[in-house]
Amino acid sequence: MNSPGSLEKMVPVTILTGFLGAGKTTLLKRILTEYHGKRIAVIENEFGPESIDSDLLVQDQDEEIIELSNGCVCCTVRGDLMRTLNDLRKRREAGELNFERVMIETTGMANPGPVCQTFFMDDDISEYYRLDAVVTIVDALHGNQTLDDQEEAQKQVGFADRILISKKDLVSEAEYEDLRHRIVHINPRAEIEAVHFGQADLAKIIDISGFNLNTILDIDPQFLEEDHPDAAHDHVHDEHCGHDHVHDEHCGHEHGHDHGHDQECDNPEHHHHHHHKPHNDEIGAFLFKSDKPFNPERLEEFLGGVVQVYGPDLLRYKGILYMKGINRRMLFQGVHMMMGAEPGKPWAANEKKSTKMVFIGRKLPQEIFTKGLEQCLSK
Repeated sequence: MNSPGSLEKMVPVTILTGFLGAGKTTLLKRILTEYHGKRIAVIENEFGPESIDSDLLVQDQDEEIIELSNGCVCCTVRGDLMRTLNDLRKRREAGELNFERVMIETTGMANPGPVCQTFFMDDDISEYYRLDAVVTIVDALHGNQTLDDQEEAQKQVGFADRILISKKDLVSEAEYEDLRHRIVHINPRAEIEAVHFGQADLAKIIDISGFNLNTILDIDPQFLEEDHPDAAHDHVHDEHCGHDHVHDEHCGHEHGHDHGHDQECDNPEHHHHHHHKPHNDEIGAFLFKSDKPFNPERLEEFLGGVVQVYGPDLLRYKGILYMKGINRRMLFQGVHMMMGAEPGKPWAANEKKSTKMVFIGRKLPQEIFTKGLEQCLSK
């Protein structure tokens, strides 16, 4: 993953994803036409019924890169993404184009994973561009249905560093909270914000540093507090693991999903379909925590094996690690098979040392991960 010393010189890249109709095009049109003072190169996918260049940029169809009056650049991907990024780099270095950052729109049906991996696998790309974040737009009106029907939509939520929920005004507060609750359990580390007709503050989309190892490992507190205050499920609770924090449908076990929410809740606002209709999401998250230090060699061996076996199903994983014999926290993260780690700041004298890791992926066997990680702890 990128070396911290060169980060300030690199061109930051935002991946914008979301299912068709969620509002990506509305947001992109705004970026490409509004005088916001940012010089952004938007790499736009030509697939799908909505295409910016069809009605906004009536130009020569053979021209793939068009400079706009507000200082932005619009680029249509008609070939390979790496070729397009390298072309943009050459033209920027030659002084033909002037942009400060790049925004890539994925197709509505796309898994953002391979796009993310481009920035770690290709040396020419990774030395010049810095992947900043994945931003996912979710449609409040159709979001639950889309998540039910399309696993790719779950992946888009799972990969996100920030989630923008559009069309909130078209649903009730209870329906919105239901969707938000579900999103938190697919991805507890992404900040969620409702936006109106693509009027998202650009500051909420850029410079998120979601792939910077030094950023804090944020976990939505609702992920820990909302569910299962009782221990009425099949997991054996252990001080080191987040078993009782996660919806059972995410953990790879075949349990029933009725946890008696309705009997416990007197507030009719809470009686909406999240509790009546379980969402058997393929993509889910779980947390691993421990106050004991890891044995570095054992952990490296275990994580290497896990990535080999489950890499295709691991979307994002990130952690702050307490390692035996190392007086500073270790920071690690990964996308699919690509994993990186580096030393973080030293532990303060009065600071409680601990590990916190989050894994987001498809049908991950939480018990195998948890037991394996526990076996890597120093006795």
